[in-house]
Amino acid sequence: MRTARRVRLLAATGAAVAALALTACENGTGARDEGASRPTTTTSTSTAATPKPSGTADGGTGTGTSTGTGTGTGTGKSTPAPVNDATTKTPSGGGSGGKSDPVLCNGSNTAVTVQPLSRPLNHMLITVRNTGSRTCYLTYYPVLRFDEMQWVPQPAEETHPQAVTTLAPGESGYAGVLLSAADGSGDGGTTGRKLVVAFQGMSPNSGGGASATPSLPAKGVYYDSSLRVTYWQQDRDDALNW
Repeated sequence: MRTARRVRLLAATGAAVAALALTACENGTGARDEGASRPTTTTSTSTAATPKPSGTADGGTGTGTSTGTGTGTGTGKSTPAPVNDATTKTPSGGGSGGKSDPVLCNGSNTAVTVQPLSRPLNHMLITVRNTGSRTCYLTYYPVLRFDEMQWVPQPAEETHPQAVTTLAPGESGYAGVLLSAADGSGDGGTTGRKLVVAFQGMSPNSGGGASATPSLPAKGVYYDSSLRVTYWQQDRDDALNW
């Protein structure tokens, strides 16, 4: 009996030792970690919002271009009103271009009349009325030629306006003419029977289109070497009071 109990005790002890050895093999440390929780490794992938590229504006034309999905905008430039000098925009003389674009005033789109005056003495008034459907420019001064005259009357520089004379359809512009010296100091006095009024372009002494041949009084117009003209004026009084 005593021998059998010893055998059973040894068997139980051997089983316990075997269990302990098996536990040590499981965690590689010789002791099993029953209470500690194993850490959980989490891989997080963050996706940043990718901003859309903005457009690149083209300020000269007002239309933007873009390398992405954006659209840019620009600001156009305005064009200033013309003045009586050679740097202004040149309108067409024959009515070409846009329907609303101004053109040059000349014999094809105006009615030109002349009127000798008693006051101021020895003066004449030239009136140009816009008979066309578009605004026109009267640039610089009229170029006058009586009969076969071989010289060109010069302008009175003190009458130079601040801006080019501009005529809307139906409006009139004016130029004054000093025909002869009141004190008789002029040379080569003669009577003109025919008058040609030529128009200038947007640069001095350039052609402005068709000339006009307004009617003169039956007795003609007397003039001498004092003959001078004003620049084209917007107001009638400015063409006479000089």
